[in-house]
Amino acid sequence: MAVMRYVILQQDQSLLFVEMPGDYAYQLSALNLRLNKEIDKLTADEVPALPLAIAECDKLELLDESLQITSGLDYINELEAAFSAIREENYPLISLLTEIRALQAQMEQWYEEEGIA
Repeated sequence: MAVMRYVILQQDQSLLFVEMPGDYAYQLSALNLRLNKEIDKLTADEVPALPLAIAECDKLELLDESLQITSGLDYINELEAAFSAIREENYPLISLLTEIRALQAQMEQWYEEEGIA
């Protein structure tokens, strides 16, 4: 059974809980911090709002039934779609999309190897 970790992201007053394979959680956190560092350099009009990674943990039990856990692959797919929709073809967007897609490919391979749909 795979060991999972949780990356907790905050956007304004909302929290997002992303379940990642233990070996990949740090990559999502690092990617998120890099995206937050570089997003202000984008010149496009429609830049997506981006939450900030604020914590990682090994176990997570949500007590508020209105909250939910998002799968890492779903989150990465949404992130890729949001950034690929930006109408800009300059650095840093190309670099950021490359990093997002690299983690996306790793996650797809992991889910395939684990047999998780």
